[in-house]
Amino acid sequence: MEFGTIEREIYIEASPEIVFEVVSSPDHLKEWWPDDARYEPAPGAAGEIVFGDRDAGGAVVSFTVVDVRPPRTFSFRWTHPAGEVAAEGNSLLVTFDLTPSGGGTLLKMTESGFREMGWEAAVLEQQYREHVTGWDFYLPRLAPYVATLWVRP
Repeated sequence: MEFGTIEREIYIEASPEIVFEVVSSPDHLKEWWPDDARYEPAPGAAGEIVFGDRDAGGAVVSFTVVDVRPPRTFSFRWTHPAGEVAAEGNSLLVTFDLTPSGGGTLLKMTESGFREMGWEAAVLEQQYREHVTGWDFYLPRLAPYVATLWVRP
């Protein structure tokens, strides 16, 4: 296994415009992924996402928006050291690409940059596997959350 890129695709019964809001807006993001999210959904905006309780040892993770092209693409870099500018080699790049499909949206999530982090082999494998486990847990929560927002005509 090369531990380079994670790719997942899911179908969501909603328009790309709705799905875009759910993957780009911090208020929506924290309903299906982190416990808290603080950032502006604009290119270059820096912020953070939090897993767990911030005041009880939760993981606060740096987050920088890279690309915002409604309703097709939203990408960000994360996991870079606090106080550093997110770039290849110190952070992972996550991209959500949205494509209309039937009456809904095909979402393709790609996370890359693992090999560029310079980790030793064992750390690379551990980080990659942890992220696979995370995405496999969180991404399936996206469609049911979208269904609570949107009523079919």
